Amino acid sequence: MKKEDISQLFFCKNHDFLYVYIPKQHNGSSHTQSTYKSGMKSFRKYINQVMGIHTNKFKFSDCTYDFLLDYRNHLHDKMHLAESTCNNKLAVIKSYMNYVAGRDISLQQYAFVISQVPFYTLPKKHQPIIESEDALAALLSAPHNTKKGLRDKVIMSILYDAGLRVEEIVSIKIRDVDIKDGCVSLKINGKGDKERLAVLDIKTSALVKQYLDEFHPYLEPTSPLIYTKIKGNIGSMTTRNIQKMIKKYADQIKDKYDLPESVSPHTFRRTRGTMLYREGIPLEAISRMLGHSSTQTTRDHYSSPSIEQMRKIAQKKNELIPDEVQLWPDDEEELNAILGF
Repeated sequence: MKKEDISQLFFCKNHDFLYVYIPKQHNGSSHTQSTYKSGMKSFRKYINQVMGIHTNKFKFSDCTYDFLLDYRNHLHDKMHLAESTCNNKLAVIKSYMNYVAGRDISLQQYAFVISQVPFYTLPKKHQPIIESEDALAALLSAPHNTKKGLRDKVIMSILYDAGLRVEEIVSIKIRDVDIKDGCVSLKINGKGDKERLAVLDIKTSALVKQYLDEFHPYLEPTSPLIYTKIKGNIGSMTTRNIQKMIKKYADQIKDKYDLPESVSPHTFRRTRGTMLYREGIPLEAISRMLGHSSTQTTRDHYSSPSIEQMRKIAQKKNELIPDEVQLWPDDEEELNAILGF
């Protein structure tokens, strides 16, 4: 195949996109890279197995509006994927096309055409948070007074206090922990390789210092703050282990306290951000604390008022609504019927 022909094949830039652009230029995490790789693989399987087109025959010019729309509909109607999942896979293809079009102006016409393929419209809904302070306190205090219990208590307290993503807490090293005047601050490597500082509350700081004494007596700088030891080997705790641990404690107390149906590490983050918003903390400060690149993200996902705040809103200008009065009609015939005449 001629070189000019290869440059027109749809997947000719796939390797560069996944292994150069996403991790090195887009600052994508390994999770992001895996998501994009899965999206590209899904599209290739559709082309090969459903449409019967070989990879080395499918060109950019073949990826038309209708072709990509049919792919989106196939994911939803035939594979029965959720609309949000279909949107994510569609977004991967659009992102790839933007990448290749930015490097070859002759491909911009194709990128523009498929950019018009609509996403599924999804209802905006907020994920549940822990509304009850008693329930939140009970969950944070659920671990037993043991060494393992201390570790679990520290994990949940940091997730809530600092509003961390679960991927962020497992990436913290001892060198990222700083203690000054009794307070602990953590250097966080956030989404997109953006660094930020998380300053912990004095009570969380006390727990962390106790944890360091028990689990990190030698304070090895490169050692993960939260770790597991398997056959003598120390490694960062997995996000899956933290998810299972939190679910275990939530299940232990859910019969006594009002908790969301599903409690995850992200529940602590959402609860923290939402509570701060309700307490009147400026949105910009909350956004910076959570590591959002835009305050609009914070506004969209964390700015839900509480039930009590909704009641106060509903009570505004109540005097304009007429008072309840006992029904006693002025119409003579209706009155006679009520009185039994």
